[in-house]
Amino acid sequence: MAKRRRGNGNNGTSNGASGIKKTKTENGSIPSGKKQLHLTAFMRPVSLHTGAWRYPGAYADANFNLAHLKSFIRKLESAKFDAFFMADHLAVLNMPVEALKRSHTTTSFEPFTLLSALSQVTEKIGLAATASTTYDEPYHIARRFASLDHLSNGRAAWNIVTTGNPESAKNFGQDEHMQHSDRYKRAREFYDVVTGLWDSFADDAFIRDQKSGIFLDPEKMHTLNHKGDELQVKGPLNIARPVQGWPVIVQAGQSEPGRQLAAETAEAVFCSPKDLESAKSLYADIKERAEKAGRDRNHLKILPAVLIIIGDTAEEAQAKRLKLDSLVHYDSAISSLSIALGADASGFDPDAPLPTDLPETNASKSSRVGVLKLAEDEKLTVRQLAGRYGGYAGLAFVGTTESIANEMGRWLDEGGCDGFTVTLPFLPAGLDDVAEKLVPELQRRGIFRLDYEGTTLRDHLGLPRPQNQFFAKT
Repeated sequence: MAKRRRGNGNNGTSNGASGIKKTKTENGSIPSGKKQLHLTAFMRPVSLHTGAWRYPGAYADANFNLAHLKSFIRKLESAKFDAFFMADHLAVLNMPVEALKRSHTTTSFEPFTLLSALSQVTEKIGLAATASTTYDEPYHIARRFASLDHLSNGRAAWNIVTTGNPESAKNFGQDEHMQHSDRYKRAREFYDVVTGLWDSFADDAFIRDQKSGIFLDPEKMHTLNHKGDELQVKGPLNIARPVQGWPVIVQAGQSEPGRQLAAETAEAVFCSPKDLESAKSLYADIKERAEKAGRDRNHLKILPAVLIIIGDTAEEAQAKRLKLDSLVHYDSAISSLSIALGADASGFDPDAPLPTDLPETNASKSSRVGVLKLAEDEKLTVRQLAGRYGGYAGLAFVGTTESIANEMGRWLDEGGCDGFTVTLPFLPAGLDDVAEKLVPELQRRGIFRLDYEGTTLRDHLGLPRPQNQFFAKT
């Protein structure tokens, strides 16, 4: 496999080494030296909170209603969000039927189908989709994302995942799930193949000269002929090079192999630190790994997930959180805890601490570590843990627009993030609060854009367009 040759230039909106962008404030002044937040919205499911669909005024069918989803993405685009981010599942969640019947994540649109539709009702916002390296093939992934990038005029992003749900294996002709280390080994090679396929054609390969009858210059077509430990793919890809060169690469995972994969490949990292100190540690670690891999640390954006609940007062915001959490049934809660642990927790004593002799698991390592840390740090019983995981156990900013803006600015200034992946508590009201209250406050402070400065997702994130590794410009 040829060594990657990365582009050094930018598309006119990269912030360079400083990571600082000068943006006009509402009074026309330009703040100097202020770093800018990046904001993506986690939208599949439309809320990660189990009780979201039951909240008063919420759209119960929001995950599978195109009209609602179109309104959501338009609202996010009007608020100048970087991207609309869709996770994905390749199986119905592995939980008992008594819990499953209470879940709003059972059905959802397939990401590429939905994002292709949404690309036609938006102009600027990025479109990020999860696609598994465990249960798909590189040619499929390369072709789908190249197509989405062309359909959207350069707004596609690929969230690389190694599927952690063991139930998925049974939907793809396998009795057992691939081992954790093997999944990451395949993922690393998978990335090389996909990006190699995106570079199958030089940007100017398609001449389309009607007079001469020459459509394609064959000297500007590359056949990959990849033969590796995990994959064999001939190529070339049967679609022109994507508008962005490569769709933006997103990676989600905090385990040791996940961090290394992110450092070597990702341009945005979706992660789930529990607090600012752990976020700073993760941020520094991945950025340092990226530099050791020969990359520019500013070409990798760390975007922790955060649930945002806004009230006119701190008390009102907390009341919303309590109301939301109260809508989660214990059957669902204990199943969510089981998924996070990778082990059946239904037989544990609800009012005792989590057992210390849990068996090893082949599911997500970082999720399991998070459960054990939370249980130890807060001395929670199984019932309390289940309640937390049954609703939303991740980082949450709950308060007024001012207090949440303060916290987001603090994380940015202290090296905990480059922005956030915003998860919404319920829709549409939770989205309206973020778009109409929080975003204007961030703009007023000069730490979030007033308008898009470009048209592609790379523009929004300040990322260079990669050079074609086989047809670098001279």
